[in-house]
Amino acid sequence: MGASGISIWQLLIVLLIVILIFGTKRIKNIGGDLGGAIKNFRKGVNEAEKIEDDLSGLDLGDSGSLSEEDPEEDPEEGPEEDPEEDPEEEPDTKDQDRS
Repeated sequence: MGASGISIWQLLIVLLIVILIFGTKRIKNIGGDLGGAIKNFRKGVNEAEKIEDDLSGLDLGDSGSLSEEDPEEDPEEGPEEDPEEDPEEEPDTKDQDRS
C-alpha cells in the first residue's frame, strides 16, 4: 500500500474498467478535447493580460481636473441644480388613473 492509501494494482484495475467502459477511441477524443480546452484557456488568459497591459499604459485623463472650476459656472452662485433631482417640483402622475 502506498502513502496515499491506493496501491498501483488498484489504479491499474480502475484504468482497465475505464478502458472497457469507454473504449480507447473515446478516451483519446476526451483527452484531445481537454487539451484543446486548456490551450484555448491559456490563449484567453494571455490575451486578457495583453489587453490589461495596453489599458494600463493609456492616459485616462488628469485627476486634478476635477478640482478646477467650470468656466461657465459662477463661483459665487454655486452649481446649478438639476430639475430631475429635485423631488419637490411635481409628483409623478403616470401610474394614477385619470377618472
